[in-house]
Amino acid sequence: MSFESLGLRAELLRAVSEKGYTAPTPIQLQAIPPILEGRDIMGGAQTGTGKTAGFTLPLLERLMGSTKQESGRRPIRALVLTPTRELAAQVAESVQTYGRYLPLKSTVVFGGVSINPQKMKLIKGVDILVATPGRLLDHVGQNSVNLSKVEILVLDEADRMLDMGFIRDIRKVLALLPKQKQTLLFSATFSDEIKQLANDLLRSPALVEVAQRNTTAERITQVVHPVDNKRKRELLSHLIGSNNWKQVLVFTRTKHGANRLSEQLSTDGITAAAIHGNKSQGARTKALADFKSGKVRVLVATDIAARGLDINQLPHVVNYELPNVAEDYVHRIGRTGRAGNEGEAMSLVCVDELALLRDIERLLKREIPKVVIEGYQPDPSIKAEPINRGGRGRQQQPSRKSASPRNGQRPAFKGRSNNQGRSQNRGRQGSQEAR
Repeated sequence: MSFESLGLRAELLRAVSEKGYTAPTPIQLQAIPPILEGRDIMGGAQTGTGKTAGFTLPLLERLMGSTKQESGRRPIRALVLTPTRELAAQVAESVQTYGRYLPLKSTVVFGGVSINPQKMKLIKGVDILVATPGRLLDHVGQNSVNLSKVEILVLDEADRMLDMGFIRDIRKVLALLPKQKQTLLFSATFSDEIKQLANDLLRSPALVEVAQRNTTAERITQVVHPVDNKRKRELLSHLIGSNNWKQVLVFTRTKHGANRLSEQLSTDGITAAAIHGNKSQGARTKALADFKSGKVRVLVATDIAARGLDINQLPHVVNYELPNVAEDYVHRIGRTGRAGNEGEAMSLVCVDELALLRDIERLLKREIPKVVIEGYQPDPSIKAEPINRGGRGRQQQPSRKSASPRNGQRPAFKGRSNNQGRSQNRGRQGSQEAR
């Protein structure tokens, strides 16, 4: 099928064609028709499948089809909520790209930058607002937004918003919206909490799910490289240099770890920059721009970037440290293999992280191939140590069975999973990223 067959107006088709897209993705094929019909949507799709266009295109079409003449400033008619600043910027860019030939106005508001320029744009009036929950409530408090005329609400990456502790902010926003509206809830994963939120918000929704929950893109090649913790940096530099990788996104668990690894890679002669929640928005924007342009070879990020980075044809993602929450693995590696491109995801796993690895494999319902790099074989005598979470939550403890030596040696990549304290890690980034 083509985009023309979906019933989109000529202006949207022109913008899609100029973007280089010729055929809709599965999520777009399934989501666009019911959205155009005015139905609520509960959409699930693995990251990188074209989900943003899947709701942006029909949103623009519906707003044009129900254009109203309003006296005074333009009311906000569509609201898109996202969990992170980077994702908000990405969605706002898509709205502008696809709506470039339409008379609709849009803007984006998020924290980390001055609120005053945002207020000026909002006071002039916009049709579409993309926002993070905390900064949106800041504007509500300053009377620079009125949400009483919203016709379409989009919750993008709803699971991440819940994980980051935004549920209270979301409910505050919902209380300001009219009861009669179209609601589109999109999520890469469906949890019981997401189902409950959907039950509260959606009216007879169309369920759109194009891939098994919590799965990763088929075009992403995944591999685990076992290595001792103290040799991870050395192995990473070796992989980048020996394979001549030009663009690599590397994930760490902590902000301090991201800064330290970025500095160490620079010492190794590999241009690198770090991006995380403690960085100013200007620094985050510059690091991402330098990475996209090729000025920076390696971007070291915490999970704050796992959902919001959209980099065309990103070839390599490396888990320098496995995430504390297994679902975040899916979103991390989903930065590659996007829009039908192939990608490669590597995880450098030490003995301390075996429990985390088991959780990830259980989520994926399959084992990830293990390949030991010559010269970097892990020492089997090293026992698992608790994982330092940078002061947040309890430490990840190895299970009793996996931590005990067998015949005097640490069993190589065996052991059971341990979820101790992991739920406490959820929601910790939200309070800071909300603004």
